[in-house]
Amino acid sequence: MALLLAFLLMPRPVAAQQPEIATTVAFTEGPTVDRDGNVYFTDVINQRIMKLGSDGHLSTYRENSNVANGLLIDPQGRLIACEGAEFERPGIKLKGKARVTRTDLKTGKLEVLADAYDGKPLQGPNDVTIDGRGRLYFTDLAATAVYRIDAPGKLTRILAAPDIQRPNGIQVSPDDRTLYLIEANQAQGGARMIRAYDLKPDGTVSAMRVHYNFYPGRSADGMSIDTAGNLYASAGMNQLRGSSETLDTKAGVYVISPGGKLLKFIAIPEDFITNNAFGGPDMKTLYVTAGKTLYKVRTEIAGLPR
Repeated sequence: MALLLAFLLMPRPVAAQQPEIATTVAFTEGPTVDRDGNVYFTDVINQRIMKLGSDGHLSTYRENSNVANGLLIDPQGRLIACEGAEFERPGIKLKGKARVTRTDLKTGKLEVLADAYDGKPLQGPNDVTIDGRGRLYFTDLAATAVYRIDAPGKLTRILAAPDIQRPNGIQVSPDDRTLYLIEANQAQGGARMIRAYDLKPDGTVSAMRVHYNFYPGRSADGMSIDTAGNLYASAGMNQLRGSSETLDTKAGVYVISPGGKLLKFIAIPEDFITNNAFGGPDMKTLYVTAGKTLYKVRTEIAGLPR
C-alpha cells in the first residue's frame, strides 16, 4: 500500500489552491476528524476504518468494519459509523449487518444505536450528521429513508419514498433550522440534487425545495458545512461509469451558499470523489475522499464538526 504524506498548505484563497494528497488507500469514504486532529475514514473494499494521525502516521483503527461507510465524531469524541450497506464494484460485492454504531475511542467499547425500525431490519445506513441537540440523522439509501436517532434504540423515520429517491449525504445548518439531503439517483431522469427542508425543533422536516441541482451530471455523494452555512458537496466524475450520468458535473468539491448559489469549485483529479470533512486546529482544513486517495485543502472559513 502506497503512503504519501502531505504537509500544511500555504494560506491562500480556496479558489487559488490545489488539493494535496494526504494519503492513499483503496476505496476511501466517510472522513471525520477528532478534536486531536486525527482523521478517521473508511476503506470500504477492505472493510477497514483507517486513522491518519495528526503526526501523519497512517494506521488501521478497526479491522472487519462491517462495510462501514459514513462516519462522524460526536461532541463527546465518540465515533459514529453507518455500517452494513451493500457495496458493489466489478468483481466485488460486499454486504454486512445494517446498523449504526457508536464507539468510545478511548476504551474501544462499541454499542449499537440502531439496527431496526418498526420491527424490520435496516437495509443500508450510508451517511450521518448531528444537530446542536445531539440528535443524529442518517440516510438509509437501500431503504429510501432518512431517520433520526434521539437515543440508543429510539428511532424515527422522517423521510421516505415516494418523497425521496436515493438519499445519500446529509447535513444540518449551523442554526439547526435547515436539513440538507443529497439525492443520488443514477437512473435516467432521477433526482440528482441537494434538497433543503425546514428542520423543526421536534426534529421533523417540511417545506422541501431544491437547493442545488447536479442533473444530468453525477450528483454529490457526501458533504460538510462551514460556520457560515455554506455546503461543501463532493460531486461529479471525470469518466463515465455506464449510468445515465453525464460529465457535465466535473469531479470536485462544490461550495454552495445558504441561498443555493455556487461560490467556488475545488477540482479533484481522481474518481470517484465521495465525501469530505473539516479538521485541523482552526477547522480550516478540508479532507476529501476520492478513489484510493485522501486529499486535503485549506479553506477560508472554518467548518463545523458535523
